[in-house]
Amino acid sequence: MAETLSGKLDPRMKNVWRLTDSLSVLGVGGGVGALQLAVALVANNGAFAFSLADPLGILLFIDAVVTLAALVAVLTAIPAVRYARWRYGISNEYLQIERGIIWRHHTVIPFIRVQDTDTKQGPVLRVFKLASVTVSTAAGAHEIPGLTVPEAEDLRQRTAELARLAHEDV
Repeated sequence: MAETLSGKLDPRMKNVWRLTDSLSVLGVGGGVGALQLAVALVANNGAFAFSLADPLGILLFIDAVVTLAALVAVLTAIPAVRYARWRYGISNEYLQIERGIIWRHHTVIPFIRVQDTDTKQGPVLRVFKLASVTVSTAAGAHEIPGLTVPEAEDLRQRTAELARLAHEDV
């Protein structure tokens, strides 16, 4: 199991992550900011003038700075590092997946344990002409995102065939 994992995601997956993570950051940052603004309006009887002398103004400013910093991170550094750390490999006995930036995950899935394989393509992946492969076991589902549609179909077919062969050998 020490072989090099040669499977890589399509480079367009970085753009998928940029888009989805940016929407998440803006949703959370905007939601927190809206909640803080609502509290400020209620606390001041509907009249709120932004001021760094006001504690609620300071909180709004901190929220804006944190949201902006997170947005810069998810648009620049994080997708590149995440992409560089994503690998998968397939042999006749098992599928391996390595991923993670801070917490590294190395998953080995023996084909004898595979119950189902599937490809899926949500609206964002469809825009980028990508798909993902999901391999399900009794322990849960394991996803390989960001493959071209033909690659995803080939990986799903190969995984299903190797799982079928592993079950026949038992």
